[in-house]
Amino acid sequence: MSGDLPHGLRERKKARTRKTIRTEAFRLFREKGYPHTTVEQIAAAAEVSPSTFFRYFPTKEDLVLADDLDPALIEAFQAQPPELSALTAFLRAGEAVVATLPAEERQFERERRLLLRTDPELRGAMMVELGRSVDLLAGLLAGRLGRSTEDFEVRVTAGACVGAFYLGIAESGEDPRASARVVELLESGMPGCAGVPAHGSGR
Repeated sequence: MSGDLPHGLRERKKARTRKTIRTEAFRLFREKGYPHTTVEQIAAAAEVSPSTFFRYFPTKEDLVLADDLDPALIEAFQAQPPELSALTAFLRAGEAVVATLPAEERQFERERRLLLRTDPELRGAMMVELGRSVDLLAGLLAGRLGRSTEDFEVRVTAGACVGAFYLGIAESGEDPRASARVVELLESGMPGCAGVPAHGSGR
């Protein structure tokens, strides 16, 4: 037992290894292209074995799909003032999370989203990512509005919002105002996104 790392140190070591794998993978994607980069090449560049790679990411697609910002986004969303509409709260939460990221992590997220949108091999994975995003947003909306995650209006609103964010940001060329413009557009025409009281308010 004396050779075991303390829990905190072990978790930090795992986080560093995971980050190294992703960093080296994206460097190889830039140099070789996503389709021409193998798991073995990524593992060698990160100085880990392929079996270690698969302990962190079940597939090469999962390496791109994994969104490490979700826990911080959920926490920031739940901290937003209850008087904000659900969609504005989501926008503010996203802005707050991005503002805390170092420049290299913001660049990584831009590369990750661009790769998901543009690489033909990842189109199927992009559908998984969109579905995951809808589930995440539906859960956040439901919790804020005091409704079920399976509520029809909640899921339709979540789907419309995710689609609008995806298309709006893609069409804008990563314009920093794109997310705010999407929110303004949706809130002007979708009652499910605006003016709905938070759970427990207005009663």
